[in-house]
Amino acid sequence: MAPPTTLAQKVWDRHVVHAGAGEPDLLYIDLHLIHEVTSPQAFDGLRLAGRDVRRPELSIATMDHNVPTEDGPITDPLAKAQLDALERNCGEFGIPLHATGSGREGIVHVIGPELGLTQPGMTIVCGDSHTSTHGAFGTLALVVDGARHELLEGDSVTFDADLPHHFENEGQEATRFLAVIAAGLRRS
Repeated sequence: MAPPTTLAQKVWDRHVVHAGAGEPDLLYIDLHLIHEVTSPQAFDGLRLAGRDVRRPELSIATMDHNVPTEDGPITDPLAKAQLDALERNCGEFGIPLHATGSGREGIVHVIGPELGLTQPGMTIVCGDSHTSTHGAFGTLALVVDGARHELLEGDSVTFDADLPHHFENEGQEATRFLAVIAAGLRRS
């Protein structure tokens, strides 16, 4: 009988494309969220390598960090250049873009759950440090290496999945939560 595995390990194992001794696992990514600040380098790298985006339908871009909070045109030249570059890059590589004024734009790490794109069991990447904060819906306790952490709606947590851990819901209501597994981690 195989030893029990954690939910995180099950998601990880389902997404391994290649595992090699002494190498990081190569994971299949279900969704790539893109914004204007960290994406220009990636698009330039694709151009230099003469490559296309293999599955553009698995990527979604939004104008985020450089969108003004006040009505009116963008007056910062660097912000405008980055937003214009995102629009050109998405057009060139066939990536859907939720541009300003589309009604579907927003903060890159919020639009995934808001648009129903983020689903349990998915691997999601983004060049934004908050992407792993899609969080829990309801009330949930996470016990990591014996320490209990109460998570309320909208909370998020990161932890070393190699440590013993489990989730608890002692309330009367059903709890839904979303696990986002960060790519680039090494399995031992």
